[in-house]
Amino acid sequence: MQFKRQNRDNSDVNLTPLIDVVFLLLIFFMVSTTFTDKTELAVDLPEAKGQLKMDKPQMIEVVINQAGGYVINGHELLNNRFDTLKSAISKLAQGDTKKPLVITADAQSPHQSVVKVMDAAGQLGFTNLSITSIEPNE
Repeated sequence: MQFKRQNRDNSDVNLTPLIDVVFLLLIFFMVSTTFTDKTELAVDLPEAKGQLKMDKPQMIEVVINQAGGYVINGHELLNNRFDTLKSAISKLAQGDTKKPLVITADAQSPHQSVVKVMDAAGQLGFTNLSITSIEPNE
């Protein structure tokens, strides 16, 4: 028995013309594009006028040494009593409780001394408190 042979068409798609067309389009768009520089806006900046404000509020610095003694703005207190500390801070503040109060304590100073300064500042109405430490000498 003889079967008739069927002719099969070659169903493969030839990609060469497609690639050629894509390259032609790519070249066309590359040539026809215009490259421009970025535009920059000219801005007239205002000039600063006025005077610099140089007056900083005077701060009150309370230094607490290892023994628990107080030095306020470079002046050592005669004793460590609470009322002496409070009156010295009040005298330096001159009624201005907005001044910054800086408490600088040694690492070996008693914590009670720091708390005593904080209590005195709180009773006088200070709200701008900072606590710093003394750097050890190496």
